[in-house]
Amino acid sequence: MSAVTVTTSELEHFRAILADYPDALNALAVIEDCEGDLEDAALSLAIQAGQEPNTGDRWLEGVAKSWRHVLCRADLKPQLQSGLSPGILLALTEHTTLPLKLATPVAIYVVKVGVQDFCHLFESKIQ
Repeated sequence: MSAVTVTTSELEHFRAILADYPDALNALAVIEDCEGDLEDAALSLAIQAGQEPNTGDRWLEGVAKSWRHVLCRADLKPQLQSGLSPGILLALTEHTTLPLKLATPVAIYVVKVGVQDFCHLFESKIQ
């Protein structure tokens, strides 16, 4: 999979949506500092959060997949398909061990790669 990049206009949009969440805004600032490279930003945020991520090219994908059972829940998936929102981030922090500043790039990753594609494999396994 190629690198997932967040554009300047997407960052501005996300900032407007998440204006009341300082940790999410911090995550967006890190993404911007990493020139929109979501993987690099997630690694940096993980280190800030006291985690010791491996530096593989697909660390963020692995983290997202480990929480797929939460992200693809019937009550959250439609919200996620509508895009990034405070509700998605709060649900992620409530139902996972992710801090808000790390939940932010995880949710953005899923939105950017496509919720349907991301959830497809998981849903086919549980049916």
